[in-house]
Amino acid sequence: MCKATKASPTTRRLFLGIVTTAFVACSGNGSSGPPAAVPGPAPAAAPGGDVLMWHNDPARTGQYLTETTLTPATVNSAGFGLKATWPVDGLVDAQPLYAAGVPFPAGVHNVVIAVTEHDSVYAFDAFAGSVLWQRSMLAPGEASSDSRGCDQVMPEIGVTATPVIDRALGASGTVFVTAASKNASGQYFQRVHALDLTTGAERPGSPVDVRASYPGNGDNSAGGVVSFDPAFYNERSALLIAGGVLYTSWGSHCDARPYTGWMLAFDEATLALRSVLDVTPNGEGGAFWGAGAGPALDTGGSLYILAGNGTFDTTLTPAGFPASNDFGNGFLKIASSGNLSVTDFFATFDTVAQSNADSDLGSGGAMVLPDQVAAGGTVRHLAVGAGKDGNIYLVDRDSMGKFNPASNQAAYQVVIGALGGSVFSSPAYFNGAVYYGAAGAALKRFALSAARLGSTAASQSGVAFPYPGATPSISGNGTGNAIVWAVENGSPAVLHAYDAGDLTRELYNSSQNPVRDSLGPGNKFITPTIAAGRVLVGTPNSVAVYGLLP
Repeated sequence: MCKATKASPTTRRLFLGIVTTAFVACSGNGSSGPPAAVPGPAPAAAPGGDVLMWHNDPARTGQYLTETTLTPATVNSAGFGLKATWPVDGLVDAQPLYAAGVPFPAGVHNVVIAVTEHDSVYAFDAFAGSVLWQRSMLAPGEASSDSRGCDQVMPEIGVTATPVIDRALGASGTVFVTAASKNASGQYFQRVHALDLTTGAERPGSPVDVRASYPGNGDNSAGGVVSFDPAFYNERSALLIAGGVLYTSWGSHCDARPYTGWMLAFDEATLALRSVLDVTPNGEGGAFWGAGAGPALDTGGSLYILAGNGTFDTTLTPAGFPASNDFGNGFLKIASSGNLSVTDFFATFDTVAQSNADSDLGSGGAMVLPDQVAAGGTVRHLAVGAGKDGNIYLVDRDSMGKFNPASNQAAYQVVIGALGGSVFSSPAYFNGAVYYGAAGAALKRFALSAARLGSTAASQSGVAFPYPGATPSISGNGTGNAIVWAVENGSPAVLHAYDAGDLTRELYNSSQNPVRDSLGPGNKFITPTIAAGRVLVGTPNSVAVYGLLP
């Protein structure tokens, strides 16, 4: 089966671009090598805000709305293109992150954080391109993990998930990273690291080995307890921090059993494992891929995520929940306060058949929408997701619908077949519209009206995006000058820019001037980052930097 891309006590609320904090727990020595010499300071922080997490904000909308340099008037093949290629030591599957105006001992730098499957973390000066520091996440005597017989992340597995940055933790901020490795004896490790943003040094108590158990009789259980075996998991889903807690959600290596669906929460201040949730504790499968997406967070503190194919109990409790607590292939709402728990869900009427046919929802990521006003003035709190069946599922976060074996009418809205292909990506949102890039289909814009999506795309790109499709990102200045950015996987990969209001209007693509602008071979986990007049794209061996040309 192939899931493609199937990832201090001080607290600040994380929502729609407002930052939070978080962390993790265990043991080991994950840093190696001295930091590179720090060059002189770059110019003071450029206009534009930070990008501290995957898809820019906790709702995972993909919006960067403080961009003043890149506009539909300036982005074209004559004046925009590849400015630099920063080499790294492995595949960049995670989205690069950006922090403006970070104080270093030698001066202020605008910093790009990039991670590789070779288990390295890099901090680049965002404008000079110099390496401020580089750190290995490997303990002595270790190497990055092999592919574990799965072709989804090859040839090695190190850091797959997009990190998260907390600028309020520590003197200058903290970068949280999950990393896989193995030793010479063939033992596999999953660790969480907390790195100082200005030096890359491990914070006290970091790193920590990931260990967990949960009551159940499912895969890899004994005596009524399911155990987390690091050899069978890879943290693909992007990290999330909120309320002093770091959230991690775990995928498997293809469908190599035994595995189940784990979400782990770690305390930032103490590094203790705060809470554990297994969404298939008495079955199998149900892991989290989401094309590299992380769980989405709403303002009430609930998490939303799509589980992969796995056991779903069609026998329900009087409250409508699976009797054995198995939620495979579900669109889940998870309480983040106290102990992690599934508080609501939606499952398709044919969820068991979907899992059996590997046609699950877990190949796509979830997104929380801003409040929508329905006909009659009712305010709706919605989330959206899609998977391999090619339908868009819009759910009411206040009542997600649970499971109806006869139909999908339990969902708030189902847009059937509008995407034109299976989804191995995540949507983006801007100014009353949702953007999707299904595999083998055009990038599409669906307008929201009266809290419902149009049944057909309001506009779409002139080119189809081959497998695995595209996860778009959006830049703009408030509600103006908005551009949709998406990467077409291939050899070479192609960076595209479209007018956000009309996807038939392509502003730029990197094949228009291939000698100057080529990305080279692509990879599956490509979510472009837009920040301060730059577009950053991960490649198999570099971070490509696009911007206005001299």
